[in-house]
Amino acid sequence: MSGKVYLGVDLGGTTIKLGLCDEQGNLLQTYEGPTGTEHGADVVLENIAQYARKLVEESAYTWEQVAGIGAGFAGFMDMEEGVMKLAPNLGWRDVPVRRILEEKLGKPVKINNDANVAALGEAWAGAGKGINNLVCYTLGTGVGGGVIIRGHIYEGFNGMAGELGHMVIVPDLEAIDCGCGKKGCLETVSSATGIIRMAKEAVARGEHTSLALVENIMAKDVFDAAKTGDETALRIINRAALYIGKSMALISVVLNPQRFIVGGGVSKAGDILFDAIRKYYIEHAQETVKEGVDIVPAILGNDAGIVGAAGLSLRA
Repeated sequence: MSGKVYLGVDLGGTTIKLGLCDEQGNLLQTYEGPTGTEHGADVVLENIAQYARKLVEESAYTWEQVAGIGAGFAGFMDMEEGVMKLAPNLGWRDVPVRRILEEKLGKPVKINNDANVAALGEAWAGAGKGINNLVCYTLGTGVGGGVIIRGHIYEGFNGMAGELGHMVIVPDLEAIDCGCGKKGCLETVSSATGIIRMAKEAVARGEHTSLALVENIMAKDVFDAAKTGDETALRIINRAALYIGKSMALISVVLNPQRFIVGGGVSKAGDILFDAIRKYYIEHAQETVKEGVDIVPAILGNDAGIVGAAGLSLRA
């Protein structure tokens, strides 16, 4: 096969996922293998190098056609220097990731935060294709995010832009402590963890809800109960959606994005969540900034990370 290809790496705590993309962001080939976190950074980075070469060997492309390599990591990094400053889930501190991978692979390497990378994937080849200015939310165990301005990741002056889950948005009288050390963060109410917490508290208060019959409540149980008309579940979903919608309204007067993309496990709830988010966004956003703005689900799923990582070579 002729033409350039771009290799993306999505580093997870247990699995490393890799993919090859063409210049339009089409995913051509994938590969995955165990991370090997327990063996330390040197082994993990060697695994990435080996998996990358295996990916290309098993594809219709040659190593010479790989024009660039990108990788997404969860943690705090110095993007300019290519150094992972702190990756709590991996146990890494001050690891010169870019230099090591470039030495092992003989190709230019770019690294970035995993949430930024997933946002870039959706912008390049997913629900944001053709949209230059967008904001992506990831609703999972926590709330992550990424900001795309003029088709490129916006990192802020020290790489912390897009930490949407830690917008302090819940009023003081309702606020609880967040894992980040602050109170009232979006993540405390609009993540899967927050939804589960609110459901368990409602059951503990003795509210009349079908959730009282669920032994180990998960976020999906709350959405399923809401879809049957359970008033407690509906109130919890509406509260989660309210603060997402309000946070989008705040972002709109600062960044004026054309589209909000919502992904992550919680987003799979579908219309019952999205309809509520849109309702609250419309209620709270300024008239001058909400016209023409849409709120849509992410479409790349688990591939967003590898597609976005591949796109770092072109659009970071």
